[in-house]
Amino acid sequence: MSDRRARIERKTKETQITVEVNLDGTGASRFNTGLPFLEHMLDQICRHGLIDLSVEAAGDLAIDAHHTVEDIGITLGQALTQAWGDKAGLRRYGHAYVPLDEALSRVVIDLSGRPSLEYHVQFPRAQVGAFDVDLFYEFFQGLVNHALVTLHIDSLRGRNAHHIIETIFKAFGRALRMACEVDARSGGAMPSTKGSL
Repeated sequence: MSDRRARIERKTKETQITVEVNLDGTGASRFNTGLPFLEHMLDQICRHGLIDLSVEAAGDLAIDAHHTVEDIGITLGQALTQAWGDKAGLRRYGHAYVPLDEALSRVVIDLSGRPSLEYHVQFPRAQVGAFDVDLFYEFFQGLVNHALVTLHIDSLRGRNAHHIIETIFKAFGRALRMACEVDARSGGAMPSTKGSL
């Protein structure tokens, strides 16, 4: 496989985002977003997905975090699409169950070329610290729309909002890692009867 790295910049009147990704990394991360709880979750993707990720973001946080969180998801989705290229030789599908104490989540991903998000998460409270948990849906919707993936996220149980979110991001990292792995048995074939994804 060729070098599976990407760097994407997104500039709007609301945000300025730069994302760098290396699918064949070691889990290294560097974040400067002004949103420490989101950074903690992004770090889970890196550690459990063995993906190197850098995110620089300047957004209109004086209003709220919505635009910044959504645009980070959009930009990460664009970077993933560029990094994995035409997807020939990849496993395509990935899945993971991850527990954290009382919480358990399942994430399943298909690098399908079609954006579809099934997000089934109920939070016991609206915020973790000052972070609005509704924004995690916006993050994943932005990512799905621009990575062109099918993504199912299910929180199976949990009482602690922090635990629920962390299991989702850990499971997403592991599922993404599996889907992006090169399948040595495929001989570099496209993982689709259509011949393209």
